[in-house]
Amino acid sequence: MSYAIARLKKLKRGNISGSASHTARERETPNADPTQQNIRFIGSLDPDERLEDLVLAKIEEHEQRRKIRTDAVYCVELLLSASPSYFRPDCPTNAGYYEGQKLDDWLEATHQWLADEYGERIVRAELHLDEATPHIHAYFVPIDEQGQLRCNHFFDGRQKIHAFQDSYYNTMRLIGLERGIKGSKAQHQDIKDFYRIVEEGRDLEVDELSVEHLKAKAADRERANQRKQEMEATAKALALENEQLRQRIEQLEQDNQQLQNLVQLTSDLPLDDVAWELGLNREHEQWRGYGHIVTIDGSEFSDLAPNGQFQGNGTLDLVKHVNKCSQSTAIAWLGERFGEVGAERAAIAVARRMTSEIIQTQLIPQFTPPIEDKKQWQQVENYLTQKRGIPSDCVQMLHQQGLVYADSKANAVFVMRDQQGTPKGAFLQGALNDISGYELGTNRRDSWFYFHLGGKANDDNSRAVLCQSPVETISLAMLEYLTKGIPASRTVFIAIDDPKNLPQQRLQNIPHVQVAFNQLTAAKAVKKLLPHSTQLKCEKDWNTQLVNFSRQLQQRQYHGQELQL
Repeated sequence: MSYAIARLKKLKRGNISGSASHTARERETPNADPTQQNIRFIGSLDPDERLEDLVLAKIEEHEQRRKIRTDAVYCVELLLSASPSYFRPDCPTNAGYYEGQKLDDWLEATHQWLADEYGERIVRAELHLDEATPHIHAYFVPIDEQGQLRCNHFFDGRQKIHAFQDSYYNTMRLIGLERGIKGSKAQHQDIKDFYRIVEEGRDLEVDELSVEHLKAKAADRERANQRKQEMEATAKALALENEQLRQRIEQLEQDNQQLQNLVQLTSDLPLDDVAWELGLNREHEQWRGYGHIVTIDGSEFSDLAPNGQFQGNGTLDLVKHVNKCSQSTAIAWLGERFGEVGAERAAIAVARRMTSEIIQTQLIPQFTPPIEDKKQWQQVENYLTQKRGIPSDCVQMLHQQGLVYADSKANAVFVMRDQQGTPKGAFLQGALNDISGYELGTNRRDSWFYFHLGGKANDDNSRAVLCQSPVETISLAMLEYLTKGIPASRTVFIAIDDPKNLPQQRLQNIPHVQVAFNQLTAAKAVKKLLPHSTQLKCEKDWNTQLVNFSRQLQQRQYHGQELQL
């Protein structure tokens, strides 16, 4: 048989918040499953609404004839449920499980009973589904028919408690629940005793429990222990995280202090301190002495004296002006008064201002590419095709695109461009002496020799291949072309001789990056900057492989012609 369960707990004002924090799960509840959602079906869903405020508001709706005692019962917590066998008749020991229709029938009947029995005096009711068996916590404000707060009127003595339980049973029997045995010990005064409710309708001692009930209790304990272990693991993780955060904060504070020290060391001396050391006296907002009337505004100052009007910026200007000395003498004076560090601060401030002014006013020299000498192109073309083994079609294509040409010294000029395609430098490869190097003024950090193969001109690059020189870059591209054909997707081949000029941000957006460097150290450095990159290994260098492959190809073609003859 399955039984209706009803118990109550009287709450004084000081107990209301504690009860609410438990039922609203505002504090950890070891025997509760945090993955299950409880349902508040009476009262506001506002998480900031306090139960105590609801209770007081309900009491204040009626004028109390006498002062409420400090130990008065302000609220009664009702715990309503049924035997586990009602919610899960086929498996009563399966804690946490319930049949949906059974739950709906019981909830509807209980909700109706609360409305009929107590009406608006129920200020909050919640259905708990996160423990072993569904149950309801309802909060009843015991106001009698005259509007007076009087708990004894409802729950004074055993007979009234029995009447409360009888009333609940009379409704629950309509859904098939039985009433417990009157006079039994099943008072259920603590939620921890809730699962001691058994089929007979009374509390049983441990030795009276059946195997099923022992299993149910064991399952409850197991859930509580598991929850406890999870909480302990969470606490340890939080403690570790807090320690790491504490260490991080300490490190940031140290870094901040170092930064402040650095800022102080690299900033100019306060002009007020310098004026005082110079022997000037402060009168209101002016420094006077030796015929000077100096006003200071940050790092700038003005001398308003009729015979010596002057405007300056910084410590050195002020010392030179007042002491009427040279810059070197002013620095020596500052070293004597403020120490070497103080003199350095003043000198650095001057250098910084001069640097800023130069950067803002001086025109930046633009790169001037070597002048093309078309008479030398044949010499350069022969060098690239015959000595370097680069197919003539490839050389002509690069030449037509303006990426390779000859200068007056028969150097192969490989044009280096920025990401927008603007020439910013050039790499020179001697066709006569095999000497190589950069053209004067080349921006090595922001320009590269590169070209594209495969895909369409407007396609995004899906692959990038990095080599250490223009000749190596072209050689690898031609090896792939001769053995595999034109790449199916857009591929960019880039010459990068040092990780310092790696276009890291650009390459991070390309899915496949292959590093074809001969130097293992440089390849590893690129791998650190671009973790998604892979390495293409080469026995010697790519140009040697291209030359050898071209010779083998020519030999096969020659033998093929002999066979045809």
